[in-house]
Amino acid sequence: MPSYDYVTVNVFTGDRFGGNPLAVLTDARGLTDARMQAIARDFNLSETTFVLPPDNPQNHAHVRIFTPTMELPFAGHPNVGTGFVLATAMDHPPEHLTFEETAGLVRADILRGPDKQITGVRISAPQALSIHDAVATETAAACASLTLADILTTAHDPLVASVGTPFAIAEVASQEALARAAPDIAAFRAAASAHASPLRFALLLYVRRDGDATRLRARMFAPLGGVLEDPATGSACAALAALLTSLAPGVNVALHYEIEQGVEMGRPSLLIASARKTVEGPVEATVAGGCVLSGRGKLEL
Repeated sequence: MPSYDYVTVNVFTGDRFGGNPLAVLTDARGLTDARMQAIARDFNLSETTFVLPPDNPQNHAHVRIFTPTMELPFAGHPNVGTGFVLATAMDHPPEHLTFEETAGLVRADILRGPDKQITGVRISAPQALSIHDAVATETAAACASLTLADILTTAHDPLVASVGTPFAIAEVASQEALARAAPDIAAFRAAASAHASPLRFALLLYVRRDGDATRLRARMFAPLGGVLEDPATGSACAALAALLTSLAPGVNVALHYEIEQGVEMGRPSLLIASARKTVEGPVEATVAGGCVLSGRGKLEL
């Protein structure tokens, strides 16, 4: 009977019981696509990653990412967690790892504390910011069980943005409204029929904490992708940082965002997202966070 080693890690936290859990199969050779999907469904976490040898030997790994229902081209917390797991298993880890993924190459910079111990990872999104469909304010409100007055359109209307994986993004008017939000499955199904997306329409809501443009709180719902609510969504927060930076005054701008997520779920997470725009080029983003190993095991197949 074949067996596969796995490691579980909590991502975007320094707390053993915080952040977003992730399962990493550190050597997935021999697994079919269908078996990877079945394993991800069995773990039933937001995502599970499968590490394979790189196609290009100059890179460190080929990483595949699965939710309980589908494969993703790119995601934030799986890359941060996978980078942390692989780096901590190395005797002499490099300063960064490079992962091959469907959305492109992902650079994972290893973060260390004052004692030189590995504490987390900062990843660079594989794609520059792209803006896709506009989303009706009524649609965003309905998906989150909110009213039209709860959706703020001062900075931007709801829209779909991506730095590797697309998300609908909407600002809400208050932390009270954010806390009150809840996914409406019927509304998500209706939105998915109007907005084609690999995630079948996923919605990131955010609010400015105390009116600060760079201190945010967020929630992310993707019920049609098998994730009713996600404790920490690096790819969505990176897209949010890129979007807000693209809207900021000036042509040469670099901004850093401190984003809380998962608070309402009892799994508080902290994501540090950064984005830069220049007059010459596109808006690019990174997202960083701490990690805590939570378990190891062997999967019998």
